[in-house]
Amino acid sequence: MFSFEGFMRINLFLRGVYRIAFLNVLWIAATVLGLVVFGIGPASYAVAAYIDRWFRFGETPPVTRAFIGHFRTHYWRSAAMGWILTAAAAIVITNIFAASTWLLQFGNVVALVVIGIIAAYVFPVMAATDVRGIPRQIAAALMLGIGSLHWTIVAAAAVAATVWLLTSFALPLLVMFGIGIPAAAIGFVTRIVFGQLAADAAATATQTSPPRARVTAQARLHLARGTSE
Repeated sequence: MFSFEGFMRINLFLRGVYRIAFLNVLWIAATVLGLVVFGIGPASYAVAAYIDRWFRFGETPPVTRAFIGHFRTHYWRSAAMGWILTAAAAIVITNIFAASTWLLQFGNVVALVVIGIIAAYVFPVMAATDVRGIPRQIAAALMLGIGSLHWTIVAAAAVAATVWLLTSFALPLLVMFGIGIPAAAIGFVTRIVFGQLAADAAATATQTSPPRARVTAQARLHLARGTSE
């Protein structure tokens, strides 16, 4: 028989699955209502912001209200980021099929992988840090993805395996979790990486600052502070 704690864990897990599915539905609705071009960037930012606050700080406000609030926050910045990533991916994919030699195709495949890494991390960077400016946010996302390459590979493998299982045995569920699964995987990675960066920064501040300056040094930590903006 299950203990009370066991039932609570199952309930917590199922509530998490519900949130992921609901975020996925909201992402699809916002993207479609924004005619893709005007919706995909802000919707991706909203999902990343909600998951960041949930995974790192345990905050679980009502999903719809929080999603709409994040969607409106920095709407044009996140929309512009979506435009840039979409245009870059479209150009690279076109070059892959139009390239006349395998070397050019290989180079464009590598470029597509780089764009994928940026797309995976740039919205969490926008949501969880105070890095400003699209070029800096893109650079920070690439550094985060490459700097934690082992976690990126693990997350990509987990997402690929889960998508394959759903495609093979429960295809309708892929519609409900197609965006939520990779977003959750990236959320786990950024939780680990941002947590390590915050711990390292706090340790450095403790070692290099006088006792009376410890609080202010920790307050100046920019990365992984977790601002919902």
